[in-house]
Amino acid sequence: MALEIERRFLVRGSAWRQHIRWQAPLRQGYLLASEEGLTVRVRLGADEQAWLTLKAAAGAIARHEFEYPIPAADAEALLALAPVQLAKVRYGLDLAGGDWVLDVFEGANAPLVLAEVELGSLEDPLNPPPWCSLEITGQHALSNAALARRPLQSWSADARHPVLAALDPAG
Repeated sequence: MALEIERRFLVRGSAWRQHIRWQAPLRQGYLLASEEGLTVRVRLGADEQAWLTLKAAAGAIARHEFEYPIPAADAEALLALAPVQLAKVRYGLDLAGGDWVLDVFEGANAPLVLAEVELGSLEDPLNPPPWCSLEITGQHALSNAALARRPLQSWSADARHPVLAALDPAG
């Protein structure tokens, strides 16, 4: 059983672009997404790579994660069954201190930009880059599953304001 130890941040500005190693447009749908943190997700990339992922809470910044490659046709069929979906472009970054990725959300979740770092252990030190404006680890409303169900653009102006302010390059 894999344990995912992850910290997440809102991203301000575009200085992160100098660290891009790769990029991949992704569509993902949630077949199950409970408030307790149990999710069943299907993800399909433009390259026809697809995965079925099950996650369950295992602490504040850790989750049990089971991820399996599946045929693209199966992913398309599962996406058609998924009641909630989202689209984003994921970027792999060349930063130290863990496995860094950054997601630029599309559609009703634009202009949201989130960085995630997977750590080897709970004790790993982390020095986030300056463009990581606000840590959102553990904030359920900003999880991918929650954003698929309730996109940022559907939030009230008062609820959206602190998120958009943290994204503002003028800071």
